[in-house]
Amino acid sequence: MQRKHVNELCNDRRNVTAATALILARVFGNSPDFWLNVQRRTDLWEAMHSARDRKRIERARPLTSAA
Repeated sequence: MQRKHVNELCNDRRNVTAATALILARVFGNSPDFWLNVQRRTDLWEAMHSARDRKRIERARPLTSAA
């Protein structure tokens, strides 16, 4: 993995993809799921703390029963 790629991951300028998760898991001796979950948690945190996304989320309404 190139130094630039690692730097971008560390500085939140690049997302963890499935391929990147496999590489990181091999390098650090853990699972690719760990790295993908780090990305998933980061994405959720950013959505919850983004004013633009929060407005979209708050506008969403539960589906009503069709019966």
